[in-house]
Formats: sequence, C-alpha cells, structure tokens
Amino acid sequence: MPTLGSLSTDKPELELTFAASGSRRAQAREINGVVTVTPEQLLEGGVPSVLPDGSLVLITGTSPFRLRGRITPVIELLLQRMSREGGAGLAVRVAPGARHPFPPDIVDRAARLGIALLTTAAPAEFWESMHEEIQQSRLMFAERRAAQLSSLVQELPAQLADARAMQRIADWLAPALDCQVLVSEPERVLAASPATAAEQLAQAIIRQSVDGILPETLSGPHTQLISLAPTSAADTVLAVARRTPFDEADLRLLRHAAKLLGLVDQAHREYRAASDASHAARSAAFELLLDGEVEKARRVMANLAPGLLETETARVFVVETQQARRDLAARRCSAAVGQQVLVVPDPRNNRRILIVHPIRSDEDTGAEVSVELTRLVAALGPPSLLGGSGVYSMTLLADALHEAITAQKFAAFQPDSVVLSVHGSDLVSLLSQAEAQNWARCLLHPLMRDETQWESMRETLPAALAYPYTVAARRLRLHRNTVMRRASRAAEVLRMDFGSISDRIAVALAMELVTQREISASPRLTGSEPPSLARLLDTPQVHAWAQAMVRPVQADRRDLQSTALAWLTFDTHVVPAARALGLSEVTVRSHLRAVEDHMQRDLATLAGVRDLQFSLHVVTGQPDLRSDQQGLSVVAS
Repeated sequence: MPTLGSLSTDKPELELTFAASGSRRAQAREINGVVTVTPEQLLEGGVPSVLPDGSLVLITGTSPFRLRGRITPVIELLLQRMSREGGAGLAVRVAPGARHPFPPDIVDRAARLGIALLTTAAPAEFWESMHEEIQQSRLMFAERRAAQLSSLVQELPAQLADARAMQRIADWLAPALDCQVLVSEPERVLAASPATAAEQLAQAIIRQSVDGILPETLSGPHTQLISLAPTSAADTVLAVARRTPFDEADLRLLRHAAKLLGLVDQAHREYRAASDASHAARSAAFELLLDGEVEKARRVMANLAPGLLETETARVFVVETQQARRDLAARRCSAAVGQQVLVVPDPRNNRRILIVHPIRSDEDTGAEVSVELTRLVAALGPPSLLGGSGVYSMTLLADALHEAITAQKFAAFQPDSVVLSVHGSDLVSLLSQAEAQNWARCLLHPLMRDETQWESMRETLPAALAYPYTVAARRLRLHRNTVMRRASRAAEVLRMDFGSISDRIAVALAMELVTQREISASPRLTGSEPPSLARLLDTPQVHAWAQAMVRPVQADRRDLQSTALAWLTFDTHVVPAARALGLSEVTVRSHLRAVEDHMQRDLATLAGVRDLQFSLHVVTGQPDLRSDQQGLSVVAS
C-alpha cells in the first residue's frame, strides 16, 4: 500500500507536500483510499459519516479557509473524526506555488491529534484516478495475502506431531518474505531456511539470550524475534532477517506464521510428553513380563492398549539396526504393527528394538507380524537384522527373548538377514563355509577321485543315507539292489559303517555341503590336516544354536536328555536303548516325541537326528563323533 511519504515521492504529478515537516510516523501512514469533499459540502452536510481507516481526506474547490469564521469548527470536528477512525491525513487543494493555507490553530489541533496536514496542486480528477488505483492495488494485495495465508495453512501437517512440520513452514516463509528463517530453542535448532540461516541469525539469538529479553519489535537492522509461546514461558523463538525493512503487511504475515509454528511447537511438546510417558509405561510392562509378573504388566498396559496382553502365549522378536536409525526403525515398526504388538527400544542395547507379539489362538502363528517385520528389515537394509522366538507362555518371555536374540545373531549368516526362530534356523548356514567345504572334500575325497563313480554316488548316496533302501530306490527310480550296491561301495571306499548313525550323519552332511552348498572358490585339498567335525562345530554361533535347541529338553522334568543320548548311542534303536535305561519301550518313544516337540525337529528324518546329535554333542560332549578319527585315517592313507 502507498504511504503519505511514498505517495509524495512516487507520484510527483500530484504535487503533494506536507504543510509542516512530516514526521517519520506520519510519512509511514498507509493510504487505503481518497475521500474528496468541498468546503460547501462540509458547511452544508457536516463531517462525512463514514471515513474508512487509512483515508486521505482531500478538500477541493475554493480554499476552505477563506471562509475562516464558518469553516474552522467543521475542520476541527473533521480532524477529531479522522483521529478516532484512523485517518491517514488531511490535504487541501491550493494554487501552484501557493503557501499552505492552514491557520495556526488548525496546525496545532492536527499535531495534537496526530493527523498530517498536506497540500496539493493537482486537479481533482488526478485524485479520483489515484483513488481507483489505490483500490485496485488493495484488491490485488488482498488476493495475494489470501493466497499466502491459504498456502501457509496448507503447510500445516495432517498430524501436528509431524517432525518435519516446522521445517516445511520455515521453507515456505523464507521465499514468501524473502528472508532468512530460524526456529530454535536455547540448545538446538528446530528449523532453518536456508540451512545457513542459523549462522546469519546467531547474533540476534545471542543478544536475546544475553539480555534476557525477547522483544517482538526490531532487535537489530531488519531482524524480527518472536516468541512462539510467550504465555506458557516456552523458550522456542522464531527469528527472521532480511536486507529490506518489514512493512506492516509483512509483520502481519509473520505473526500468522508464528502462530502456526507455535501450535506445532506446542503439539511437539505435548507429543513428546505423552510419548515419554507411553514409552516409560511400555518399558515397565516389558520388564515386568521378563520378570514373570504378567498381571502387573497387564495392569500397566490396561489404559494404553486395552486387551493387548490378555493372552496366555506370545512370540518375541528382536530387530537390530544402526544406533542412529533405531528411533526411526521403532517408529516404522509401531506404524506397521503397533496395534498388535508391544514395541520397546532395548534399554540395554542402543541398537536393538524388542517386540512382544501376543498369540491369540492355537492357529495364530504371528505370520502377519513376522512378514511386516521382515519387510521393515529389508527396507532398512544392511546391517539390520531380525530374530524371532517360538511361541512361549507369557510367564516364560525371558526365555523367548533369549531365543530371539540368539536367532538375531544367526540372521547375520542369512541372505535376507532374518531368522524367525532358532528352531527354524539352518545349522549348515552357521558353519564356517570355507572350513566346512574343506572338511567335506577331505571326507569324500576317496569317492571323488573317480569321476564316473562320483557321478553315480552324487545321485544316489544322499537318498540312500536318509531313507531305507526300498524308499530311496522308489524316489530315485532305481532298483533296490542298485541303491544297496552303491551304498555298500561308498561305505567300503570311505571306510564307514552306514549302520552307525554317526557315520551316516557325517557323510550326509558332507554330501550336502559339496553338492548343494558349494562356494564360488572351493578350497583345494592340501597336505595340511583337515578340520575335524568337532572343530567345525566349535564356534560361538553353533554353541548358541545348540544351547537354544537343548535348553527346553533339559528343562523338562523328565530326563529326556538321557533318553536321547541312549537312543543315539544305540544308533536310533528303541529296544536296546530302553533296556539300557531300564525303561519301557513306550516310555522311550514318549520321551522321543517330547524331544521332537521341544526341538521342533522330526526324528524320523536324518536331518532331524543330525540336529539332535550335533546339539547334544556341543552342549554335553556326547555322543562321540566317531567319524572324526575315521575321516582323518582315510585322508592319511
């Protein structure tokens, strides 16, 4: 909008001058329109009833002060009305070069009321067109300001706790006012646009901090500091600066932006307070669950998530990621499955997130949650890992957590960085692949020397070791005698006894490694001693796997471990094992079924028996892995 000072400069054809030296305040008064009257209209009709705020009143025609005695009271009333209604100034049309006609008493009255007195030599029609121009300018300004305010409101986030909301408003405000914008607290920057604004506005912030005041007026050349919440004593400040002064319209827009930023700041504070309280409650509930205090944990979560922990069983998942990304991962996890699970950042490990998923029925395996968590880990990318437990009683969640942490460690060996249960983890993937290949090739070297013999053994031996010969022959579509002959030849060449479960397991593992797990650079045999199977299993990850497998077997009130060891010692024959233990065959079979349930392995398969044998050997040292000595003697020969 034009001002009294700018109009006299920008429109010289109006020949507008101040009757007395115009003060800075008078020159800064905005003109919102021109009201034209004649002396005769003032005498006959009195002061106009409507004088819009910011009006410049222009008296045209004969100089009113020629009618000194009659016009002076009316002019005084006009000045009083203009003072009350925010008039910009009073102008009188005079002849070019004439001195101002205002008598001293009118000049004094105007000065006391704060009304500027001016003269103009321009024709009345110039002022009529000026009035139209001002109105058109006001309309354009109003439309632009409406568009700005609408755009500003659009920057409000769908959720006021949106962490990026302040930055988006700052990014909008900077070009809107052609300024630098900084939103800060005493100890941190909340938003800056451009990124260098913090450096540019540092002096203003420092001055405010040192002086202990927070002015809402100019605190420096073309700088504004506005508290976002002065009534609540919040210390968040909006600071802006630019090369040119801020006019009243700019300040109004700035105050609107500050109000929105204040709402966002308040929402952030309230969200943080609620989030901290929620986090504390969830952490407390999780600790109570680990201590077996299920009822107390349910009471803690009753208001936050009614019914969430009202189940008898649950699974535990562990997500590990970079420390800097843990909070983001926790938020994503809560957004994806937060209604179904309890999510807690691990207070003991700043890279880990702990998740309890209550299982609501026997059919509920937690598949939906595990799928979402797998997607989350894939989206986070390396080195993020996901481990899970089996289904545990709510009172045994400490054991479930231990299994999930173990599974998460195994996940580092998996292509997708995910192991959803220790019991579902693949032992072979936990072995040192280079050493495992060396061991397997050393063991199978006598079979692999003859290429024709190796091709037939490669096809037949895995099935012949895993199934009875009749079943293997049917699977391979060979005659039973062919399968039996090849198996006998392999046992003879390897100096193995395939009636021994230990020998069958060792050769089957070697065949799997060589035929299915070949690595791009397989080790060549050298004269050095190959690793033993016991040494191959002697690694931290295999020890953790074995302990997780055997722990529920050892925790059973029945002596399942002794039964399993005896069964393996007698090459998986129930009758001699029962006789040695002094138990009935029914009891031995019942114990073996319990072992299957605890370890989630099928002991009717060679792979299931292998995991039982290896896990027991790693944890207890029994049974012996007799193939170690046999394999070494084969290589030595």
